[in-house]
Amino acid sequence: MRHGKKFNHLGRKRGHRKAMLSNMASSLLTHKRIFTTTAKAKALRVYVEPLITKSKDNTTHSRRVVFSYLQSKDAVNELFTSIAPKVGDRPGGYTRILKTHNRLGDNAEMCMMELVDFNDAMLEAKASSKKAKSGGKKRTRRGKKSADTVASAAPTPKTEAKEVSSADDLTKVEGIGPKAAEAFQAAGISSFAELAAKSSDELKAILDAAEGRFGAMDPTTWPEQAKMAADGMWDELKKWQDELDGGK
Repeated sequence: MRHGKKFNHLGRKRGHRKAMLSNMASSLLTHKRIFTTTAKAKALRVYVEPLITKSKDNTTHSRRVVFSYLQSKDAVNELFTSIAPKVGDRPGGYTRILKTHNRLGDNAEMCMMELVDFNDAMLEAKASSKKAKSGGKKRTRRGKKSADTVASAAPTPKTEAKEVSSADDLTKVEGIGPKAAEAFQAAGISSFAELAAKSSDELKAILDAAEGRFGAMDPTTWPEQAKMAADGMWDELKKWQDELDGGK
């Protein structure tokens, strides 16, 4: 009986489980973000975080120890040259697990696992929120704020509303569904202009990296559609989308 035993075998034998975690760790260190099930992500966190701690000591012995786990020279080189200098001051907690949705078919709980220090959008948002908090004045009971203070504080909500409204509805592009839009937003693409700046091969690579049923999607026309949407050419875009959809 397995009373008190919390080790998750992930439905695999030892050799299969070890090889799977090694491949997933290499992918995470190379691409900085992967999509997988929550159970696998929790097992991978225990596997990869000690390796990141080991990389802070850039010696031949440390590299050989990490290579014995990853079996990938590219992943080891990326870990010691790019990742280790950036996480040198962090005492642990190098990864973040964000739950996304439940997988179709077996209803498995899916998530996105990423390295904390390599999500530029989240780091910028955190820095801006800290700056906004430090810029505000502490309220007291001494009296009401002066007119100058109210006038200077008024533009702050407008700028925040402008930043929030910068994200576009990517599902207006013919062929992009809600799940694909979530995958693009997770990859840092939240507007038509950002989508138009990507090539179809880059968009296909993002969908391949995301875990889901995106293999049948064809992103050939998505950059052009996104460019027309960004330029406000909605009538021309609607006519083209009707042609792509079979003339409906």
